[in-house]
Amino acid sequence: MSAELIHNCILEFFGTLVLVLMGDGVCCATSLNKSKAQGAGWVVVALGWGFAVMCGVFVAHDSGAHLNPAVTIGLATAGQFAWGEVVPYIIAQMIGGFCGAVVVYLFYIDHFKVTEDQATKLGVFCTAPTFRNAWNNVFCEAVATFVLLMGIFCFGTYGSATAVVNIGADSALPVTFLIMAIGMSLGATTGYAMNAARDLAPRIAHALLPIPGKGSSDWGYSWVPVVGPIIGAVLAAVVFNAIYV
Repeated sequence: MSAELIHNCILEFFGTLVLVLMGDGVCCATSLNKSKAQGAGWVVVALGWGFAVMCGVFVAHDSGAHLNPAVTIGLATAGQFAWGEVVPYIIAQMIGGFCGAVVVYLFYIDHFKVTEDQATKLGVFCTAPTFRNAWNNVFCEAVATFVLLMGIFCFGTYGSATAVVNIGADSALPVTFLIMAIGMSLGATTGYAMNAARDLAPRIAHALLPIPGKGSSDWGYSWVPVVGPIIGAVLAAVVFNAIYV
């Protein structure tokens, strides 16, 4: 790998770590027993995840701040990112998501000890649907990610639809608002993962961490927040290229 790619992967790692630390952190704050923010509700979670993405983007803006395998794959599909850099980016994002989840656990460790409900403890790491209907769950994740990627393509395009200059710092605020809007409008069915580094990586951390009374990591659902976002990202790339390029 080139020195530039290594540098960018390090930024993707730290940006995704911050994203998951702040995002899973707001889930812990609103859900775990004895937290001062317990019961604050869905609006706080949606706002918190939006700001979490903003913080991650600020950290990783020089790499383009993908922070999400679906974003990386979508950009590559649209011809805006080199396919040869996709796998290193995704590996960095997944490791960052895992490490962010570990830090969240250590930060809230006393609250995990006094929280008995297994679903609550799993839910601060990863998503679960309100109704288990696999194909509808995939559809919901795909639609939410489609909206996310279309916004990113449009926010990151300056002067020419064929050149996404940088979806990092310049787009941080609009992407923040976009994440909040998706959470409030489209997030209530599946928890709007839209990101394997935000869902699968923390799910793996949940499985490995010594969380007392944690229960299952719900591997039967784990493929949905991976496949759905990839489908949505690829479709967004195809539609964007068809309309704007």
